Amino acid sequence: MLDKLGKIWDFNSSIAVDSRMFREDIMGSLAHVAMLARQGIITREDGEAIRQGLEGILPDIESGKLVIDPGAEDIHSFIEAELTERLSALGSGEAGKRLHTGRSRNDQVATDLRLYLRGRCEQVLAALHALIEALEHQRRLYHGAVMPGYTHLQRAQPILYAQHLLAYQEMLRRDINRIQDAIRRLNISPLGSGAMAGTGYPIDRGFTAQMLGFDGYCASTLDGVSDRDFCLELASALSIIMVHLSRLGEEIILWCSWEFGFLELDDAYTTGSSMMPQKKNPDVAELIRGKAGRVFGDLIALLTLMKGLPLAYNKDMQDDKEAIFDAFDTVESCLNAAIPMIKAMRPKPERMREAAAGGFINATDCADYLVGKGMPFREAYQVAAQLVALCMEEGFTLETLPIERYKSASALFEDDIHAFIALEACVKRRNQ
Repeated sequence: MLDKLGKIWDFNSSIAVDSRMFREDIMGSLAHVAMLARQGIITREDGEAIRQGLEGILPDIESGKLVIDPGAEDIHSFIEAELTERLSALGSGEAGKRLHTGRSRNDQVATDLRLYLRGRCEQVLAALHALIEALEHQRRLYHGAVMPGYTHLQRAQPILYAQHLLAYQEMLRRDINRIQDAIRRLNISPLGSGAMAGTGYPIDRGFTAQMLGFDGYCASTLDGVSDRDFCLELASALSIIMVHLSRLGEEIILWCSWEFGFLELDDAYTTGSSMMPQKKNPDVAELIRGKAGRVFGDLIALLTLMKGLPLAYNKDMQDDKEAIFDAFDTVESCLNAAIPMIKAMRPKPERMREAAAGGFINATDCADYLVGKGMPFREAYQVAAQLVALCMEEGFTLETLPIERYKSASALFEDDIHAFIALEACVKRRNQ
């Protein structure tokens, strides 16, 4: 027996982590006891007493009337002990002891975890949709704003601010698809797998799966209790979300700098310096960027945890919850911080356009103009490059370079060249 007052007991206990699954544990037990009574494994009277007891425990925990004992081994044993104690006070103590009939802690834990993560997935999906809408809000407000697009962090071609944000919306839509796809594999019931080899009682696994909203139940009882690939898949999807949030955060940080000056964040999402009064630091964006590494670490922890485990259940797997819970907590906190920050951003279209004009990012269009007049592209490329060099030397942009200079570079240039290479025209010509 483990010493309940000793360090080994604390080391073995998981109540500090799994107590958040109390709702799911009660849901799973309600489905299990309904099945036991339906199958005649326990009496209907005992089943009804257990049901009423569990339904009384749930609101008491939610309201704080019943405090989860931090000295309990885990949430499952805490709820079962509380149920037995309550039913004993009513003269039905034996009924509480029948709850665990035909069930192991192994399939109970696996069921609770799937139920809990299914709910967390829905929360993340809702936050992803909200972030997409926040980006759409920005796109609608500043749809016509022209900015430089970049490759290698060098000004490349003119694009719309709305087009830039659309790229992140597409990333987030794929994130949604990944989570939705992972839910399909997550949403299979392990209940009835027992410790590993099922149970000798005439249980109905399909009934409990249906009651709990699962799409079916695990074909292999060993697999049902011993794999956590749904955690690995979700942690991977969450890590990809954080890659996208980190990239978006990095661009916001760059755009808020004096060197770019493309946008301003609301004061609610920045802080001043403790020493330098002129500073307005993009702390929220920086924290989002930094927390990506934490979620990546959770994924690596889970992969490492599972990589060498023989079938079936091993105690190592108790540590799965801390990593996957942290990944969900971190991603949700970052999404919930990003949504209002994005919505309140104030772009500076004039500065964006100034940077676009000063970067000669319509040089490709200048070359395309000549190609349209019959000049081979490689030759047109050289003419455009010479014009850019001339502009840099004499302080012009391609938009302000006099028409005479164009015509001296090539007789194919006509008076419509300035209209052709106007940044807005360049953007409009392309399929956005």
